[in-house]
Amino acid sequence: MSRAPRVAVLVFPGTWSDRDFAHVAGLVGWDARMVWHTEVDLGDADAVVLPGGFAHGDHLRTGAIARFSPVMPAVEAFAAAGGAVLGSCNGFQILTEAGILPGVLLRNDHLQFRCDWQPLRVEGATGPWLGELHAGETIRLPISHGEGRYYAEAPVLDELEATGRVVLRYADGDGTVTPDGNPNGSLRSIAGIVNERGNVLGLMPHPERAAEAEVGGTDGLRILRALDAWLVMQPAAAERRL
Repeated sequence: MSRAPRVAVLVFPGTWSDRDFAHVAGLVGWDARMVWHTEVDLGDADAVVLPGGFAHGDHLRTGAIARFSPVMPAVEAFAAAGGAVLGSCNGFQILTEAGILPGVLLRNDHLQFRCDWQPLRVEGATGPWLGELHAGETIRLPISHGEGRYYAEAPVLDELEATGRVVLRYADGDGTVTPDGNPNGSLRSIAGIVNERGNVLGLMPHPERAAEAEVGGTDGLRILRALDAWLVMQPAAAERRL
């Protein structure tokens, strides 16, 4: 009998979404293991999550120091080998600072911290984390950040667009992408991108906080639940779980 997928949830100083991710992992039948940022081994993880909330570890540009944590070489190797990696909020910032995803996350253009529910338009729906979503549909996830403005040089943005790697955009309630629907001034209203292989997803919203109707919505659960179906199609991952 194959075992449940194992998810390594990284914990940095100040992390506060790690337990939320572990809770959601239980909802979808995963075995979550907390991995402190000074560890150098991800063990037998099938997927890796970099959660958000490093309020006491953000100096310089957010994620600029965390990227040097001892665990990060293992994350880079895992991603390079095709493993499923998700970075939310600060996790997204670390993935960009580490060069695993392009661009950077800057301070919100209005210089205010925003904590709210945010409509998002799904632009692409492939890979381990988005397989349950459909391109063109509108989902709703919480945001909670002061430095979530996605920025990259124009050629990088053009490449992301041309290769279908912009997967989520901030939108109005009806799914229309407008300046008013952009909560932080992100270029081209970008809320989430994937790497070239599609196995690494970075997004500023928090899917782990939208996994139960009691907290306001379940669209986040759909993002996390897609991993199960994706792993079935990965022979190497299936062999690890036997």
